[in-house]
Amino acid sequence: ANLSRLFFSDFAIMRLTFLFLLVLFAVFGDNDKMKISKKLMMSSLAASVIAVGATGCSTTTDTGAIGVDRNQLLVVSDQQVQQLSNQAFQQEIAAARAKGLLDTNPAQLARLQKMSQRLIAQTGAYRSDARQWPWEVHVIKSNELNAHVFPGGKIVFYSGIIDRLSLTDAEIAAIMGHEMAHALREHTRERLSREVATQTGIGIAASVLGLSQGQAQLAGLAGDLGISRPNSRTQETEADLMGLELMARAGYDPNAAVSLWRKMQSAGGRGEPPQFLSTHPVSSTRIATIQSLLPRVMPLYQQSRYR
Repeated sequence: ANLSRLFFSDFAIMRLTFLFLLVLFAVFGDNDKMKISKKLMMSSLAASVIAVGATGCSTTTDTGAIGVDRNQLLVVSDQQVQQLSNQAFQQEIAAARAKGLLDTNPAQLARLQKMSQRLIAQTGAYRSDARQWPWEVHVIKSNELNAHVFPGGKIVFYSGIIDRLSLTDAEIAAIMGHEMAHALREHTRERLSREVATQTGIGIAASVLGLSQGQAQLAGLAGDLGISRPNSRTQETEADLMGLELMARAGYDPNAAVSLWRKMQSAGGRGEPPQFLSTHPVSSTRIATIQSLLPRVMPLYQQSRYR
């Protein structure tokens, strides 16, 4: 089955936003101002949804072997996202350097750089331009279990995730491939675009319907739980799927993604949040999804020239 069936389209999310705001009208729409403004609200929101659906939906990557082909809402420009991410990257690197925490272990840094080169070489399966991005790799000395890739290819690992979990090369590749997939799919740009669209819709409703501050806050909370967070989970799943393919093509055993998440699950103990309120799928869900895809990516691993 095509894996795109697992994901909501962004235009569908906008339609859900529209329906959600209709529910708000039903709940709060019993005063005269709201009755008078009903037609104005409907026309404004409908125009917004149609405009966004017509101009902002596209996809940033090819499908690869996994089949990730969900349309994305991209109303914020790539240039805007790059400017913001470059500022954030420079600030993080400058802060770590000032504290003497940046790239303090040359052997560990070289290890990650070598691995990144193998993974970057596989990005053409999803984007033809990605190999030419200005990729960088840095390690920040910290006990935190964390790693991320900024839009445009700036890879940052925290030493704690490598040392505390005693990660193998293949397990590191699972993390790196996952984070690289976020950059390839431009998930940051997509989240910003969705936030702009969602807040615009709620702002229209608050203004036209005359919602009180408390009612508007309730609308924002419900929008976060019902609109934004499900797509965050979708993005995490996409990054897992794409990362699995990247590591397989680069000659890293995809089975290591399973052992990685078991280690992460153990490190989290009983403090793992419920899936409904989490932007990350529960580790058991991740493991089950990865295991179901192993038969599709193992041939890529077996054919890799790096083995």
